[in-house]
Amino acid sequence: MRALTARPDLEVRVRAGRAGLDRPVRWAHVTELADPVRWLRGGELVLTVGLNVGTTEEEQRAYVARLDAAGCAGVGMAVDTWLDEVPPAMLEEAERLGLPLLSVEGSTPFIAIVEAVADHYAAEQLRLQGRMLTAQDAMVRAALRTGPPGVLAELSEVAEGEALLLDQNGLTSHAVPGGERPWHGVVRSAVVLDGERRRGMAVLADGEATVLLQSLRAGGSSLGWLALRCSSPAATHTRMLANHAASLLTMQLLRARDARRLRHRARSPLLSLLATDGAAAAAAARMLPLPTPPLEVVYLATERPDTLVDQAVDALVEVLGGGPALDRVALCALDDGVLVVLPGGRNRPRLGELLFTELSSRVDGPRSAGACGARGALEVAEAAQRARRTAAAGPGYRHVADTEAWSLLRDSLPEETSREFRRAVLGALREHDARNGTELLDTLRHYLDHNAGVEATARALGVHRNTLRARLRTAERVMGRSLDVPRHRLELWAALALEQDGAPGHRR
Repeated sequence: MRALTARPDLEVRVRAGRAGLDRPVRWAHVTELADPVRWLRGGELVLTVGLNVGTTEEEQRAYVARLDAAGCAGVGMAVDTWLDEVPPAMLEEAERLGLPLLSVEGSTPFIAIVEAVADHYAAEQLRLQGRMLTAQDAMVRAALRTGPPGVLAELSEVAEGEALLLDQNGLTSHAVPGGERPWHGVVRSAVVLDGERRRGMAVLADGEATVLLQSLRAGGSSLGWLALRCSSPAATHTRMLANHAASLLTMQLLRARDARRLRHRARSPLLSLLATDGAAAAAAARMLPLPTPPLEVVYLATERPDTLVDQAVDALVEVLGGGPALDRVALCALDDGVLVVLPGGRNRPRLGELLFTELSSRVDGPRSAGACGARGALEVAEAAQRARRTAAAGPGYRHVADTEAWSLLRDSLPEETSREFRRAVLGALREHDARNGTELLDTLRHYLDHNAGVEATARALGVHRNTLRARLRTAERVMGRSLDVPRHRLELWAALALEQDGAPGHRR
């Protein structure tokens, strides 16, 4: 209203309600109805010659009050047309309510005021389109220069909000501003609850703020999510900019995915040589970057190994994340399956099982998977053969270690039974070590690992053989068992192995 009254080409004068001059004008509407409220939506500047504003002060006050209650921006009255002057009762009521009341004077027609409002919004739309084009261009340049972080920075600046990019696992890839924010939890909850079904853009509530959540997808696969938080309801142009940013980010993520696939395909011949060509294995091992041992060698049985290789590379991002561990994993397609070398360890579920679970639900996914541990690159070939035989045993994921004799015996023991057995065999030794600061348990473990050889055990522990013999005699005295009896050594080895592997069914 203030800008409209300041236009030099319009002869309008503020007569009352100056306190409301900052009310926004959505449109200017000419009406001579006594009660035009049902035809209004709010934000209008009502223009009238005063034909039906009422003849009594009470009617005139009620007319102004109705327009104010309907959310009108103001009232413009033409004088010297139907009325010679704006009724004083209307001026008093407008002043009381803070509703701007203007007198339209001179030769200014109502259509000129309507055109002024229309011109303002047309110019505003042009300015908005210019801002959008500038912002879109800035995001494109940022994508080329710095990738996703630059896109998020430009989006958050033009939207005057905060931006967040999540990966396929719902973990933060980039955030503007940096660091964890309370609203990030709102986004992650929405992704976890509805992440696989969500398509396009969704609007989330965060108190009085609005969060736009956009799924980034390509070919049916999720690449991540983009979230934009605005302190007020997001306007149409803000949604359009968020969509533009999502398109740029999707292309960036697709390019990163394709680069990952190409990198692993370039290294796959080395893994193929390592697994199948004994003569070239040593050379391939030196050239192929692999995870730090121990390794898990997985064979994924499939009828379409060439297709599964790319799917496996994509799935590894969800299993391992996008960190440096992903760059040291190796894959290659063989005749009837895909060979994958992953970091090993005792964590359950194993990485190979997680990979199989992720792939088995996809089109052309593996029907079965076999896995075997390896202590280094030169054991990959033998581990691959064992994993391949294990995969042929039937559908699902199987690890060679889970079918070995000791594993079957270990896993058949109830947890309470295993705990009681370890306490009976090792309890006195553990208490002695804790009370006296000795290392009898560690000494016995090395002693059994070196086939009860005194010289080899002493070298491994870095002590004199007489010191080792003294420790063994002390251990026998504490246990009340002789290490010369095979059964006692067997029980001791089993207790130590159970303790090292963890409780049955609860190992990690």
